Amino acid sequence: MDKICIACGMPMKNREDYAAGDINKSYCKFCCRSDGSMQSYDEKMDSMSNFISRTKKINYEAARDLARKVMADLPAWKDH
Repeated sequence: MDKICIACGMPMKNREDYAAGDINKSYCKFCCRSDGSMQSYDEKMDSMSNFISRTKKINYEAARDLARKVMADLPAWKDH
């Protein structure tokens, strides 16, 4: 069941890690909307930037630059 989220890189080890608990989805619970669909690039960029800023205690612009670099290497965003 172990997969890596295509949108943020998070390891998905348990059913509850997957979007809507659906192990057939290739993205995690943090990368989905309330209806279970995957967030857009802009939605993910905002949420990842906020997460990085909060957890690394850096300003939002620095967090956004880091999020952009991380997302550039993820399958979901290869065309961005």
